[in-house]
Amino acid sequence: MRYKDISGKEIVNVSQGSRLGILGQTDLEINEKTGQIESFIIPNYKWFGLKKEGDEQKINWNSIKKIGEDMIMIEMEE
Repeated sequence: MRYKDISGKEIVNVSQGSRLGILGQTDLEINEKTGQIESFIIPNYKWFGLKKEGDEQKINWNSIKKIGEDMIMIEMEE
């Protein structure tokens, strides 16, 4: 699967029924030795899109349960 195939998909936590963001507005943490994606880093935003410094959520690749047509479903407790 290519990044362009998953970019733009909504990330949803099925454990809590919460929307976390859209892939493409995230950073990727990549293992330098293997080249594999280890996690998504999703910034949290305040009102009017102002970023809160240092406030972000990390989603490990292992938390992904299903990549669907419109969304990426993850399962993780907060």
